[in-house]
Amino acid sequence: MDCSKTGKIIFELRKEKGMTQKQLADAINISDKTVSKWERGLGCPDVSLLGELSEVLEVNVEKLLGGCLEKNETDGGNMKKLKFYVCPECGNIMTSTGKSEISCCGRKLSELTAAKTDENHSVRIEGMDDESYVVFDHEMTKQHFISFAAYSTCDRLTMVRLYPEQNAEVRFPRLRGGRLYFYCNEHGLFYV
Repeated sequence: MDCSKTGKIIFELRKEKGMTQKQLADAINISDKTVSKWERGLGCPDVSLLGELSEVLEVNVEKLLGGCLEKNETDGGNMKKLKFYVCPECGNIMTSTGKSEISCCGRKLSELTAAKTDENHSVRIEGMDDESYVVFDHEMTKQHFISFAAYSTCDRLTMVRLYPEQNAEVRFPRLRGGRLYFYCNEHGLFYV
């Protein structure tokens, strides 16, 4: 850990939040002299303070220690570049449209790679008025099920969470020009 880089990040984040050194110090129960020392690169935060410091400054501990906050390029907002993440522990579903670091249950998550549907993960789509009725030919048991289905167009995402107790079917607004995704808890992400 480079104390001068870490101190610079602490300074920048504190200013960004509109906090004084005293306010930051009070928030994590230390002296403002300690915060001043960090910001001048004359010392680094103790490991026992990193969790509270990252929470107050709303920054990842890893970035705080590395002393580097990389900004993503501005995203044009194209939802067709959507990335999906699923926590293997709790099943939380997260998405991003650009480069991101996502974690859940204390673990970093990797972007899911979508595969084309196969004979074991087939889909039927029927048009009904202004909706599309989507049926997945897939079992829905507690051990093996479709966790979610998502329909993405260039400017929006519609996602439906599925549970083992229900049928593997969803309704979306009429599917036109987007991409349909679905996630099997055993085999991963698929697209149509």
